[in-house]
Amino acid sequence: MNKFLHQFSMHQDDRVLRRERRLLTLLGFVSLGLVGGALYLQFFHNEDPCPLCIIQRYFFVLIAVFAFLGAGFNNWRGIALLETLVALSALGGLATAARHVYVQANPGFSCGFDALQPIVDGLPPARWLPQVFKVAGLCETPYPPILGLSLPQWSLVAFAIMFVFVMLSLRTKRKLRSVVR
Repeated sequence: MNKFLHQFSMHQDDRVLRRERRLLTLLGFVSLGLVGGALYLQFFHNEDPCPLCIIQRYFFVLIAVFAFLGAGFNNWRGIALLETLVALSALGGLATAARHVYVQANPGFSCGFDALQPIVDGLPPARWLPQVFKVAGLCETPYPPILGLSLPQWSLVAFAIMFVFVMLSLRTKRKLRSVVR
């Protein structure tokens, strides 16, 4: 009987692990899709990215990288570590998007373009892929809303959902692992 429970537990554990890896892969593709959407708006609708936009792109790329790396792990510890990095990246993106929403809600309040631009433009990806990671706009520039929300507001929503999703996943895994032991 004990051997049966152990095998059932291992099978259940493997099934949950596979599901977790699929979800991380999906999260990675969603993050890259959001960056792709921003690039579409930049190149086809002339919505130039500001320093805060570029920083949000970095956070979405970090989420994608950590999610794809986590999807490649076959153990809970590795996945949990990378999900923690995803959550921290989402939290950083959330703070940046919140700042951007604040700047746009308070016209005349700058994002610190003069201070942030050289820092953001000085990062290696801005030299490697300037069309993707180089600052070209101002944070306070209002572009037409998409389904009633500005791009920074959509970004804020996306980061919040990702953060909550990953935190719930980590919490669920912690409970599952304590039950299995």
